Amino acid sequence: MLFKGRTVFITGASRGIGRSIALRLAAEGANVALISKTQQERPDLPGTIHSVAGEIAAAGGSALPIAADVRDEEGIALAAQKTAETFGGIDIVINNASAIHFAGTEDTPSKRYDLMMDVNSRGTFTCVQSCLPWLLKSDDAQILTMSPPLNLNSKWIGVSPAYALSKYGMSLLTIGFAREFAGKIRANTLWPKTFIATDAIRVNFGSMLQQSRQPSIVSDATFAILSGQIGRLTGQHLIDEDVLRQTGISDFLPYATDPALEPQEDIFLD
Repeated sequence: MLFKGRTVFITGASRGIGRSIALRLAAEGANVALISKTQQERPDLPGTIHSVAGEIAAAGGSALPIAADVRDEEGIALAAQKTAETFGGIDIVINNASAIHFAGTEDTPSKRYDLMMDVNSRGTFTCVQSCLPWLLKSDDAQILTMSPPLNLNSKWIGVSPAYALSKYGMSLLTIGFAREFAGKIRANTLWPKTFIATDAIRVNFGSMLQQSRQPSIVSDATFAILSGQIGRLTGQHLIDEDVLRQTGISDFLPYATDPALEPQEDIFLD
C-alpha cells in the first residue's frame, strides 16, 4: 500500500487510461478524486466517473467522483477544494484529460482548435493552478502529464499542427512546473511507446486498435514513476516501455491487445 494516505487528483478518469491509472493507484491505497464530465454512459462510450468510483469502492479503495470540465476554471477550483476537504489535501495531479482532432490545417475548424487548446494546454494549467495550494503543502508532491516528448521533427508537427501544438503545450507547461517549483513539486510527462487501446484510438485510428497495447501498461508505468521505483525524477519526458524496462520488465506481450500482431508505435515518436 505504497500510496496509503496520499491523494490523487486525476482528470479524464471515466474510462481508458484514466480509469486504469485510478484503479491501479487506489489498489495501492491512494485516495482518488475522479474528475470528468461523464456522469451518464453513452452507448458508444461506456464508463462514467460513478462506475469507476464503484469499481474502486468494490475493491476496498477510496474514490471521490466529481463532475467537472477542465475548461471551467471555477468548476476545477471547486473540485480541488472538495478533494482537499474530503481527503485532507492533494499530493498528486495527473493531467490525463485530452481532446484530439488529428487533422491538417484545412480540416481543422476553429472550434476544434479552441477545444484542443482549452482542454489540453489550458486544462493542464488550470488543474495545476487550482491544486497548487495543497501540492505546496505536501511532503511529496508530484505532477504527471500525459503528453509527448518535445519532438520538433516536422514529420509530426506537419501532419496535424493544431493538435501537436496543444499536446506540446502540455509538455512545455509540465517542464516549466518542474523548474518553477524545483525542490517542492516534481513534474514529468508520460507518453506510450505504442498506441493504447482506448476509445480515442478506436475513433481516430480504428484500423490500429488491434495493434495497440492495453491501458494497464500506462498505469503500471505511472505507478513506477510516482512511487519512485526509477528515482525521484523531475523535468523529464518519459515513455511507458522505457520506464518499465528500468523496473526489470522485458516481456511486453501480456500488454498486447492481440499478441499475434506487432504493436504500432505511437505518434510524436521517431
